[in-house]
Amino acid sequence: MPKLQKKRSSTPCLGICTTTFGDEVCKGCKRFSHEIVSWTKYSLDEREIINTRLEKFKVQILQDRFKVNDVELFSNNLDQMGINFNHSLDPLTWIFDLLRATGSQAIDLTKFGIESLQHYNPGNIKDTINKELLDLSEAHHERYFKKLN
Repeated sequence: MPKLQKKRSSTPCLGICTTTFGDEVCKGCKRFSHEIVSWTKYSLDEREIINTRLEKFKVQILQDRFKVNDVELFSNNLDQMGINFNHSLDPLTWIFDLLRATGSQAIDLTKFGIESLQHYNPGNIKDTINKELLDLSEAHHERYFKKLN
């Protein structure tokens, strides 16, 4: 049975929402609290806009650190390991999903078709990347609400 592939409009939810604790930006998926609450009411285009924003942030953070040399190998290994990722987004963003899923365990990125451009240790870089993504999302949230006021 073929694996169901996510679309650009699929939810980025990771199942660890921190907006229930009062965060304006979820520390898991990095969406704004109002985006999480309204997700089911959004059109496919509105959902795609949010996923595109998150994709751009991830690419911005990862592009100088890693290079995906074999997209098919990477995708197949993620599927084989049961790692949840959005097939319709830039494969560079899948590195975020891989690092999140593997935690601090040692992994050989070359077996996924990934090159570490600055010889990062995957277990150590995960927290840095996650913090940078949260910082970008929070800064965007702040700019978003300044425009509204």
